[in-house]
Amino acid sequence: MSAPSSESVIVSRLRAAGCVFAEDEARLLISTAATPDDLAAMVDRRAGGLPLEHVLGWAEFCGLRIAVDPGVFVPRRRTEFLVRRAAAVAIGLGRPAVVVDLCCGSGALGAALAGILDRAELHAADIDPAAVRCARRNVAAVGGRVYEGDLYEPLPAVLRGRVDVLLANVPYVPTEEVGLLPPEARIHEARVALDGGADGLDVLRRVAEGAPRWLAPGGSLLVETSEHQAARAVGTVAGSGLIPRVASCEELYATVVVGTMPAP
Repeated sequence: MSAPSSESVIVSRLRAAGCVFAEDEARLLISTAATPDDLAAMVDRRAGGLPLEHVLGWAEFCGLRIAVDPGVFVPRRRTEFLVRRAAAVAIGLGRPAVVVDLCCGSGALGAALAGILDRAELHAADIDPAAVRCARRNVAAVGGRVYEGDLYEPLPAVLRGRVDVLLANVPYVPTEEVGLLPPEARIHEARVALDGGADGLDVLRRVAEGAPRWLAPGGSLLVETSEHQAARAVGTVAGSGLIPRVASCEELYATVVVGTMPAP
């Protein structure tokens, strides 16, 4: 079978499986597979509903190839806006930033932010062992460290009061809406990375409550949320003693709440 007809067959199969961008996906699969047998197996997995990023073993995020293992949350393109806002905060310091990436998943946010900054002290944490294993590969590549545990619990105590940028891409899908997510997320990503509780803000509340003990004076907590949750998220952040503001990006349909620790 010639290469063009092979690609044509793959495209047809992917399109039949419901892949909207079948041509692009076929090219990625073909360029990634090491052998024809690998390619056949990858096409089978993708046609069977496995997320493309889990099939490839990586996701493109902020211009980087981020390793993504099966079951690990796939970084979304809209979250690049959160990284950009965090980079603006860090660059504004005029010195190397201390960065913590909570609920880090694959470690994509911390790795991408460290790649933007000239220098940064990067720490990341997640409660999911599979995510931690994956994140260690991505974060180690930029000189960071990853810890396994619930939110702040595994972080070294020496970070208390020193964190300049606290990234937290917390799960914010309300529990009753998790079942409405696309199968790729609902079936193949860890529920702990998706389910934000009854109103989607349970994890954010815990993150905001603990943030003042870890942030440096003038340091900022940055979280992604949905547009309709933003007002409640702002109230939660303000209730923890941080000064809140909202940033949004229509192009990426992204909403970020920033809470800044008041200077003494």
